[in-house]
Amino acid sequence: MAPSTSSKVWLITGSSTGFGRAMTELVLSKGDIAVATLRTPSVIDDLASRYGKDRLLVLKLDVTKPQEITDAFATAVKHFGRIDAVFNNAGYGVFGETEAVPEDVARQMFEVDFWGAIHVSKEAIRVFREVNKPAGGRLLNNASSAGGIDNFPGLTYYCAAKSALVAFSEALSREVSPEWNIKVIAISPGAFRTPSLSHIVNVPPHPAYEHLSKARAGFVDALVPTQLDTEKGVDVLYRIAALPEPPVFFPLIGVDAIETVKAKWAERTKATETAALWSQELSLAAPGSKA
Repeated sequence: MAPSTSSKVWLITGSSTGFGRAMTELVLSKGDIAVATLRTPSVIDDLASRYGKDRLLVLKLDVTKPQEITDAFATAVKHFGRIDAVFNNAGYGVFGETEAVPEDVARQMFEVDFWGAIHVSKEAIRVFREVNKPAGGRLLNNASSAGGIDNFPGLTYYCAAKSALVAFSEALSREVSPEWNIKVIAISPGAFRTPSLSHIVNVPPHPAYEHLSKARAGFVDALVPTQLDTEKGVDVLYRIAALPEPPVFFPLIGVDAIETVKAKWAERTKATETAALWSQELSLAAPGSKA
């Protein structure tokens, strides 16, 4: 069933809770169409019961399985004829020191947070370019937290995956041809009121890292007072996606996210200024340079 020309078709991963669920509800409230994907579709039966399949299509999707990604996009296209926006949101965190987290646990998180997001991104770009008439679309990659900007002890692997997703998104945005009318947005939200904290895989502490025990114990408690309204957050994302030229990198409102970005830039600016002196020395030593 082809949607009206005024309605946008959104495919959303990780639609069970948090940002994914909130974006699904917002899209529907705006009169658009949602393709809600998640590992256990029955989790949003309450939402499915309120909307017909001409407005809400619920699909089973585990982003660690590339074939399921391909199938989900194909089903959405068959049902609606196009996909206008993809909210690449599925992911979770692992909390534990670098030496404490078993490699298989870290790798599984990367399969979801990084490789899963990449496989979704690749299929989104292909559909935007080759299926949509006219070509075009919006890809919103959710780096899930300020962990995609700064790096926190105890969240080493999570921050690495999210930083990689931001870098991937920025590079991807420079690869797509302007003729395709595809916009890529890397989102790094601050602390929002979502169930994500309760979904973190907590690894038993490594005995050598007792000096981080207080930080570990106070991690969740420190975030709770600063948490922002998720519904307001996705509303901002919805409006950002509608801009003719949305920003490639978007630290999603919230004083904590903005301050994290500013602090990180200040730190790197200082490091660059220090390195400039050494770089000048290297340049002077290069063959053909003037002493």
